[in-house]
Amino acid sequence: MTRRVRLALKSAAWAACLAPLGWLAYRFATGDLTANPISFVTTTLGDWTLRILLASLAMTPLRIVFGLSWPVALRRLLGLFAFFYVCLHFTVWIVLDFFFDWPRMWEDILKRPYITVGMLALLTLVPLAATSTAGMVRRLGARTWTRLHRLAYAAGALGCLHFLWLTKVGRTDQYWHAAALVA
Repeated sequence: MTRRVRLALKSAAWAACLAPLGWLAYRFATGDLTANPISFVTTTLGDWTLRILLASLAMTPLRIVFGLSWPVALRRLLGLFAFFYVCLHFTVWIVLDFFFDWPRMWEDILKRPYITVGMLALLTLVPLAATSTAGMVRRLGARTWTRLHRLAYAAGALGCLHFLWLTKVGRTDQYWHAAALVA
């Protein structure tokens, strides 16, 4: 893959990953964040976290099954965007939903299994984002780094479970997300 193609591919991925934030900003600017804006923003950011995380996990099978080289160029970028979105999702939950009420947040984490699982998914992604650089691959060694980054699949499973447990009856996208992870 030429440098020019790689740059175009990564630029398209950046644009695609930032588009949901642009859409949220537009909805905010036009006052169209629904009757419950905090829930809407939290849900939207969570949905996009899971979609981008699953897209990053799909890159390795695409490379292996179809012999394509371009998915490898996007895997890290998509993984870091998934981490970015989960951080935004978590920040909205802390700041807007609970307004830094730490005791109430801990109570919610322990009381609601879907929040406990979501928190575990977030904590699973932290070491992956922290070790995503080429320097960390060298420092940890390729074998250790590869084993560590298999946690991305656990984060995907936890994210799907979080989404499944919190979703209301009648909605089906949680099943599509889980099917994408299994596939």
